[in-house]
Amino acid sequence: MPVGINQPSNQIRLTNVSLVRLKKGKKRFEIACYKNKVLEYRSGAETDLDNVLQIHSVFLSVSKGQTAPAQDLAKAFGPKASLDDIIMEILKKGEMQVGEKERHAQLERVHTEVLDIVAGKLVDPKSKRVYTTGMIEKALDQLSSQGAHKQEESGKGSGTATPTTNGEDPADTTKGKGKGKEMPTWTGVVTTKSAKSQALEAMKALIAWQPIPVSRARMRLRVTCPAGILKQAAKTAPKKDGKDDAHADEEGEKATGTIKDRILSYVEQVESQDTTGQDWEVVGFVEPGAFKGLGEFVGGETKGRGRVEVLDMAVIHEGD
Repeated sequence: MPVGINQPSNQIRLTNVSLVRLKKGKKRFEIACYKNKVLEYRSGAETDLDNVLQIHSVFLSVSKGQTAPAQDLAKAFGPKASLDDIIMEILKKGEMQVGEKERHAQLERVHTEVLDIVAGKLVDPKSKRVYTTGMIEKALDQLSSQGAHKQEESGKGSGTATPTTNGEDPADTTKGKGKGKEMPTWTGVVTTKSAKSQALEAMKALIAWQPIPVSRARMRLRVTCPAGILKQAAKTAPKKDGKDDAHADEEGEKATGTIKDRILSYVEQVESQDTTGQDWEVVGFVEPGAFKGLGEFVGGETKGRGRVEVLDMAVIHEGD
């Protein structure tokens, strides 16, 4: 007589899934999702749960196919919580578990994005030319391979990377010797931080240690607007795109008052400013990340009568 296989009714076998886990009420709950859909849901690109979930259930263990009993869900999430409410909470707050291939692919995407951002904002101080992503990648690899303990030694490393304060903001580097532990370091890309924040860290480390000659790129712009509105109070809030927190706080203090004050707050160094007829014109250097905010501000405050012109895309002004 053949031996039957008894599979419990609450066991569901799933394979090829991305798991999201949340520990609550002394129990761990899991949901089985389609690959790459969790990030889309968290970013707002995907809103339909049916497109995110492989099965509309909450599990104690997806690998064992063990679904969570209703009493456990009620005890952990509350008796009034619906299944969709529980699933959405796990999706938003849970820890995503992905396979090795997916993790590697995600890391590659962030890595590529970081390189693109850094390569677009750093230039050779002498030639004023931008570096390729390949050259930036090699320079960052050199910093990460040296290790944090070597980067903490100011001027004692055996490699070509030597700490410098040239081209870097005072907040990003230390003054004097013996404070190498405060110098920016780079240990590689991770998936737990945004590409933008990691690119900023990478730029600080490259500028501080100079494995290749680098400096922040600046855009040379001409801003023109009617002279009659310069003393009017600005109506829109300051834009802080492309700024790190220290710069944003500093800019927030400066960027109050008149339209002229706000325009000049975007300009890191004024080359010239003049009034010709009914127009006021300023030429200066602006960080690439501030260009969009400046353009939107000028366009909005002048109702289209002002303009922002790019004179040079990647230049180094004398202050660097």
